[in-house]
Amino acid sequence: MGSDPLLDHAPREGVRTFTPRWRNSPLTDERMATLLPSRSLPDGPLVPQEAFGRVGPVVLEIGSGHGAAAIAFCRAHPEADLVTVEVHVPGVARMLAAAESAGVRNLWVHPGDAMPFVTDRVAEGSLAAVHLFFPDPWPKKKHAKRRFVQQHTLSLLASRLVPGGVLRFATDHAVHAEHVRDQLAHHGRWDVVEGERPPWRPDDGFEAKGVRAGRAVTELTATLRS
Repeated sequence: MGSDPLLDHAPREGVRTFTPRWRNSPLTDERMATLLPSRSLPDGPLVPQEAFGRVGPVVLEIGSGHGAAAIAFCRAHPEADLVTVEVHVPGVARMLAAAESAGVRNLWVHPGDAMPFVTDRVAEGSLAAVHLFFPDPWPKKKHAKRRFVQQHTLSLLASRLVPGGVLRFATDHAVHAEHVRDQLAHHGRWDVVEGERPPWRPDDGFEAKGVRAGRAVTELTATLRS
C-alpha cells in the first residue's frame, strides 16, 4: 500500500508555505533601516547569551504578521525571549514600529523563511515553545502540501523543542484544522489538547476577520512527549 501524500515525511523541493508578493513603501524601508538593527539576530547559530544578553526560555513564532500576538506575548512573559520569523517585509516593519511603541525589549526579528532558519540556526532542544497562529490555510486539497504543518516539519520542531515543549496552533479554517489534527496524530510524538486559548493573545488581525466572517477558531496545544 502506498503512503498517503498528505502524511508523507519527506520535504518537497521548491514547495513554499508562502507567496512572496509585496511592494515596500518608503515608510516600510525607513522602519526596516532604523528599527531592525536593534532587534536582529547575530549571524550564525542562535546562541541566547550572544543574541539576547541572557539565558532564559526561548520561544519561536513562525509567521508573526503585524506582530500583535508577538508583542502581547512579550508583555506577558518578560522572562522569555521571543524570536519572530516573517517573510512579509511590510508586516515586519509594522511589527517593529509597534514593538517600539509598546516598549517591549524581548522581541527579536528574523525577516525570512522559517524552514532554513530553524534547520540551520536553531540548536536541538533549545526552544521552550513554537507559536503558529493563523498561517496561510492553503484551503484547496491540491495545495495541502504547502501548509506548514507536515510530518517533516513536525519532526524538525520536535528536535528543536525541549522535552515537554509546546507547539501552539490556531486557525479559523476548518479544513486546515483537520489537516493539523491528522498530522499531529499520525506523527505520534505529541499530546494534543484542543480549545485552550492563550490568555495573552489578542483577537485582532486574521482571527477577528475570520470571526466576522462567521468562522470558528480552532486552538490546538501540542506538548512534546519526553
